[in-house]
Amino acid sequence: MTAIVFIAHDGTRYDIDAPNGSSVMENAVRNDIPGIDADCGGACACATCHVYVDEAYVARIPEMQAMEEDMLDFAVDVRANSRLSCQIRIHPELDGLTVRVPERQP
Repeated sequence: MTAIVFIAHDGTRYDIDAPNGSSVMENAVRNDIPGIDADCGGACACATCHVYVDEAYVARIPEMQAMEEDMLDFAVDVRANSRLSCQIRIHPELDGLTVRVPERQP
């Protein structure tokens, strides 16, 4: 298990233990994290699992692929550290990963 921290838009912190190999989005849904809608179920076909990755972890996750980049065009308030949580797979090197949930999803 790998520790992940979700920070909701209102500042509420959610600490969870995530199984390695699962996605950040799957763990958000499984743990009822508010603001992660995940309408497409992780198919990278929407932007409703948009998160901001803490700067300390940006370099530890794989580079964004074209499909994810295209989907982020539909997200609200995209930033340099924006990612779709369905595209981030959990592994031990991400222990302590912190992601912030935007104020709203598309």
